[in-house]
Amino acid sequence: MSESLIEVRELTKVYGADDTEVRALDGVNVDVQRGEFVAIMGHSGSGKSTLMNILGCLDRPTGGEYILDGRDVSRLDKNELASVRNQKIGFVFQSFNLLPRMSALANVSLPMLYNGTEKLSAKDREARAAKALESVGLGNRLHHHPNQLSGGQQQRVAIARALINQPALILADEPTGNLDSKSSVDIMNILHKLHQQGTTIVMVTHETDVAAHAQRVICVKDGKVISDGRDGHSPCLGQAVGGGNETE
Repeated sequence: MSESLIEVRELTKVYGADDTEVRALDGVNVDVQRGEFVAIMGHSGSGKSTLMNILGCLDRPTGGEYILDGRDVSRLDKNELASVRNQKIGFVFQSFNLLPRMSALANVSLPMLYNGTEKLSAKDREARAAKALESVGLGNRLHHHPNQLSGGQQQRVAIARALINQPALILADEPTGNLDSKSSVDIMNILHKLHQQGTTIVMVTHETDVAAHAQRVICVKDGKVISDGRDGHSPCLGQAVGGGNETE
């Protein structure tokens, strides 16, 4: 089995045509090894969000290849992409994306209902969801709804939900963007702990202090990768990177 979980080759994403053509991604090449903690950075319009959407199987490229866990997912149809998202990727969003009328337990249980490879009883789903919430420090908040939880607690629920189908990849999009500084530290500590346990994490962020937690920072500018951070430095940060296993 390849050590690379993500292999991106000459990836392009083009919007419009002729005079209105915009190359959001222009020949991107990226590798992410299993167990790595990688941050993707870039200014607004750099292409980092487009790259994130393709890595998350939320969009398809115009050209090039995207190999995820040994499978070329760049040409899959919408239903196939939905299956990959459910089974291979756990998402953590800036806005949490929790369903407001459902408890923390129900929110975390939801992805298991759509898992086509593992059929669990309602009791087993609930037990697994409770264990996931306990692992992020919310064992006493199982039946609370999102409006009864702080922003940091809601993001913990989102992380538990992301982990519930035991995905190959955690994709975190600005995971601390809506949080205060203390909650941000708590969330980064949880991500570090997951990384120490072998989880592969790709995090998109514009915050240099958050990106500095990663082992490696990939810098994107004008649709191109200008640095992949493998030399231990990042022009996006202007400093050395590779905190990886450090916690605050």
